[in-house]
Amino acid sequence: MQTTQNTANVQPPAVDLGIKEEDRKEIAHGLSRLLADTYLLYLKTHNFHWNVTGPQFHSLHEMFEEQYTELAQAVDTIAERIRTIWRISLSSRNSRRSRSTRNGSPACRSQRNCGTHCTGSFPGG
Repeated sequence: MQTTQNTANVQPPAVDLGIKEEDRKEIAHGLSRLLADTYLLYLKTHNFHWNVTGPQFHSLHEMFEEQYTELAQAVDTIAERIRTIWRISLSSRNSRRSRSTRNGSPACRSQRNCGTHCTGSFPGG
């Protein structure tokens, strides 16, 4: 009989990157926060893409699509960097939420408040 192994709890073999273990932990912690924030922004932007309305619907719809596509690539890159320094990336909604430095916001329903909801919960917004 074959057994399956839970890979979420398995650490990859150590690779010498020239970074002390303590520093790796600190880097992984910072990247995990960045990953959680980036993933939250990706989800919000995708939601705005689906729900935007108004006279500028088409241009905003396309803009949000471009942004969430770029954010999806950033999420993948950040997660891979975390794995490179020998740390498991965030795998559940709760672990992303607990590491995020941002709060969620209501769905974007109109052109007027769409940008405010998106940028208001992130630095510079």
